[in-house]
Amino acid sequence: MNRYYFTSESVTEGHPDKLADLISDSILDEYIKQDRDSRVAIETLVTGNNVIIAGQVTSTAKIEIEKIVRKTIKEIGYDNENIDMDYRTCIIQEKITKQSPDIALRS
Repeated sequence: MNRYYFTSESVTEGHPDKLADLISDSILDEYIKQDRDSRVAIETLVTGNNVIIAGQVTSTAKIEIEKIVRKTIKEIGYDNENIDMDYRTCIIQEKITKQSPDIALRS
C-alpha cells in the first residue's frame, strides 16, 4: 500500500496571511471596478509594520494602491505598530509592473 501525506495551512483571524489576502482582493476589486477587462496578478506580503505589493497588471484603471492598502488595514483595526501594525505609519512598497504583451493576449 502506498502512503501519501496531505498537508495544508490554515490560519486564524488576525494572521498576516489573512490581511495579505484581503489587501490583494481589495486591489483586484478596484481594478475590476474601473476596468472590467483588467488582468491582475499580484501578491501581498505582510510582515511587522511592512506591506509589499508585487506583481503584474494589464488595465486601463488608475488606482491608488497605497490608499487602498491603508484603508483595508484600517478597516481590520490595525492601528498600533507597537503591538502589530498601524495603517497610518506602515511602510508600503509597490512593485507592480505591466504584464508582458504575451501574457495579456486575449483568446
